[in-house]
Amino acid sequence: MILALASTAAVAVALRLDKEAELPPGIPPQPAAIVVDPQIDPVVATAPAPTRAGISRAIAPELRDPALGVLSGMISDSLTGEVLWSRNPDRPRIPASNDKVLSAAAVLDAMPHDARLTTTVVAGSDGQIILKGAGDPTLSAQPAGADTFYSEPARIADLAEQIKQAGIPVTSVAVDLSAFSGPTMDRTWDRRDIQGGDIAPIESLMVDGARLEPLDEYSPRSATPGIMAGEALAAALDVDAPVTEASAPAGDRVIAKVESAPLVTRVNDMLRHSDNVLAETLSIELSVHRGGPATLAAGVDAIEQVLSSTFPEQWKGTTLADASGISYANRTTPALLDAVMTAASGPSRPALRPMLDGLPIAAGTGTLADRFPIATTPGAGWVRAKTGTLTGVSSLTGIVQTIDGRVLSFALMSGGTSPADARPALDAVVGQLRECGCR
Repeated sequence: MILALASTAAVAVALRLDKEAELPPGIPPQPAAIVVDPQIDPVVATAPAPTRAGISRAIAPELRDPALGVLSGMISDSLTGEVLWSRNPDRPRIPASNDKVLSAAAVLDAMPHDARLTTTVVAGSDGQIILKGAGDPTLSAQPAGADTFYSEPARIADLAEQIKQAGIPVTSVAVDLSAFSGPTMDRTWDRRDIQGGDIAPIESLMVDGARLEPLDEYSPRSATPGIMAGEALAAALDVDAPVTEASAPAGDRVIAKVESAPLVTRVNDMLRHSDNVLAETLSIELSVHRGGPATLAAGVDAIEQVLSSTFPEQWKGTTLADASGISYANRTTPALLDAVMTAASGPSRPALRPMLDGLPIAAGTGTLADRFPIATTPGAGWVRAKTGTLTGVSSLTGIVQTIDGRVLSFALMSGGTSPADARPALDAVVGQLRECGCR
C-alpha cells in the first residue's frame, strides 16, 4: 500500500514537472544530446617539421643511458625522407625480429595484397581422403565460431562439413606435404625452440601455427605439424585410423577446399604477434609467386632480391639467414630498416603502407602491449613499432607522430646489454620524439 502510494505521488510530480511553464529568463535551455562521431584525423603536410638540432637536443639525455649498450640508429622525416639523426647507421647488426620488417616489405611490395592460399582435400582410394597443404599455417582446428589466434583463418571444421555434405564415407586421413621441399628447419635454428614455442618445422600443412595450445601465443609447437593437421581433420570426421603421409592422386579430385585470409591480413598478423612460423611461410609464398622453389632458402633469396632492387643503396651490409629473425646469422643496418619504414609511412611506396596497420601499438597491442607505460614513458598510443629481441640484442623500428603532428620513422638497434634493461631505454628515446616538436 505504501509503495503504491509513493509511486502514485511520483507520477503526479513527474506530470506536474512536465507541464511546467517555460524556464525563467536567464536560464539556458537544456543542451542537445551529444552525438558520437569517431573519426581518424589524418596528419597534414603542413605540420611543423622537426630539425636535426631539435631531434638531437630532445633525445640526448636518454642516449646517455648505459642500458642501451652499443647503439646504432637512424631517425627520419617520413614526409620528406630527410635523415634527422643517425649513429653508425650503416653498421650491420643482428636485427632479431626486426628482420620481419624486411620480410613484410618484400612480400607487400612484390605480391597482390589480396592473394590467398587454398587448402584442399582430395579423394584417395578405399575411403582414404588426403589433406593437401598449400603453405597456410593460419588454418585453424578450432571449432566453427570459436576464437582463433590468427585473423579470419580457414578452418578444418569447414573442410569436414564439406566432406560430410559430399556423402563420401571416410575410413582414413592422409596428408600431402609436397607443396614445400627441402629442410624444414634452418641449420642456424635450435630445435629446442620447438618446445619453447618460438618455431616449428616449416611444413606446407599446419593448423594454428603448429601450436599445441591454439590460443596461447607462447605455446609449445608440434614437431610434426602436418600430421597434427591431419589428426585434427580425422577428429572432426570421427575417424580413428592413424594419419599417414601420402601423395594426392593425379587429377586431384577435390572434395573440399578452404581459403586463407588475404595476404595483407596474414602479413599484419605476422608483424603484430612477431610470429616466426608465419614469417617463414610468407617468404616461401613470395618465392613461389616469383617462380622460385618452395624452400626456406629460396624464401630468403626472394626477400633479398626484392629489397636489394627496391633499396639498392641501403641494402649494403645486409645478409639474411631466415625471414623471421630468430637466427643470429642475420645482419642488417638501421639505414635499411629506417628506409623501409620511411617508405611505408611516406609517399614514396604506397604498396608498403598496409604494414603500418600490423605494427604493434605502444601500450596497446601485440608485442608493445606491455611497453611504453603511460605513467612513466611518453608515446603510448602514438608509437607503432616492430620489436626485436634475442639474448643481448634489442631493436625497435617504427613510426611516431610528434606532438606537432609530424610523422617520424626510426630504427634503433642495441646490443650488449640485457633486453630487460635495453627495452625501456629504447622506449624512452622514442618517447621523447613524441613529446618534442623537435624544432
